Amino acid sequence: MSFGSIRWRLMLALVVVLALATATTAGLTYRAVLAETEALFDYQLSQMALSLRDQGAIAPDEARALADEQLDFVVQIWTVDGRSIYASRLHPTLPARAVLGLADVNVNGEVWRTFGVASEGRVIQVAQPERIRSRLAAQAALHSVAPLAWLALPLLLVLWWVLGLLTRPLRKLAADVQQRDAVALGPLPEAGLPDEVRPLVSALNALLMRLGDSLATQRAFVADAAHELRSPLTALKLQLRVLQAAPDAAARDEALAALAAGIERSARLVEQLLALARSEPGPAGHPAPLDLAAVARDALADLWPLAQARQIRLSLEAPQPLRLDGDRAGLFALVRNLVDNALRYGREGGQVMVALALQSDGSALLTVDDDGPGIPPEDRARAFDRFWRRDPGQGDGAGLGLAIAAAVARRHGASITLADSPLGGLRVQVKFSLQPDGAGG
Repeated sequence: MSFGSIRWRLMLALVVVLALATATTAGLTYRAVLAETEALFDYQLSQMALSLRDQGAIAPDEARALADEQLDFVVQIWTVDGRSIYASRLHPTLPARAVLGLADVNVNGEVWRTFGVASEGRVIQVAQPERIRSRLAAQAALHSVAPLAWLALPLLLVLWWVLGLLTRPLRKLAADVQQRDAVALGPLPEAGLPDEVRPLVSALNALLMRLGDSLATQRAFVADAAHELRSPLTALKLQLRVLQAAPDAAARDEALAALAAGIERSARLVEQLLALARSEPGPAGHPAPLDLAAVARDALADLWPLAQARQIRLSLEAPQPLRLDGDRAGLFALVRNLVDNALRYGREGGQVMVALALQSDGSALLTVDDDGPGIPPEDRARAFDRFWRRDPGQGDGAGLGLAIAAAVARRHGASITLADSPLGGLRVQVKFSLQPDGAGG
């Protein structure tokens, strides 16, 4: 297990907190027990002195007990005029005079804790070396805090076990993610997860769902593209064989023209497939401020040769700039495909009208009208499906123009609709939301 894991970090934090709490508790307990022990020793001094005062004379047996070298206490008795009449045992640093009550007396560097009391014609004092008192008090205080040290290791083990229980859902989640392959995009389980982790898992599940949709779209796109490319490639091979087998120059010219047309259709199909792939969900270009009217003018200029070839009057009505944030390449593909469809399916020698207008609600409306056969209302819902063509025998399209336009519109938060055109054909309208400043000049 890595030392950078949550379990180790929590363990380290709890150990630090536990150590600080233990040290604080031990310090306070040590000082409290030390003070209580000192008070108890003072009480013993006073009680011994008071008992000797009330007792009067010291019996021989008692005197021998008081003279024991192992006894920490020393009893001294003086007359009222200061003459020493009794000492339980000789000591080179014994206090030379009595001090009534509790006192600390320093004699030649030795500190004594004494208690003196006056009696009939004499003064009784009981003394104890301060170093002995301090040692005994410290030992008592240490004994009181020693259980804390003994409990440290069991507490650490309990903490490690508890942290293991708390982080088990995270480890299970990590193992679940690690065992998945590139196609296992089902949602991660959220049951039993801490509240702090559940939003992250919910976000990951939302991401997995988007990835699943994107992969499904990509797989469907590849399958459809492979199917659509098979027919033109087969046709190209057949046309090449016809060219190779042509018996004379006229037949060769006819076969060569058919081959050139087939190559042009295949190139356009590949171009549209690439445009569709770029417009599908996935990493998009960075939105940037642009003029939709300028994009539309560029798209129409690109299609002008096709309009001239079919003798179609192509017009653009864009009286003012319409500024929005978007992907210029995607919007160019949207306008180009809509106009390209109108030119290819419109009536030869007819007209195609493109208009851009600012609406009262602050949106921009792109309208493309043609005078072709149009699309019946019952088929308009399917018209945005990839590779769908109402009449496969009409025109040389691949059924991708409206699909590309719809995908680009979705990426820009725009809506696209189909209706009957005043010119007699199909009207396609795309509604965009503009920047807050609306149209600009």
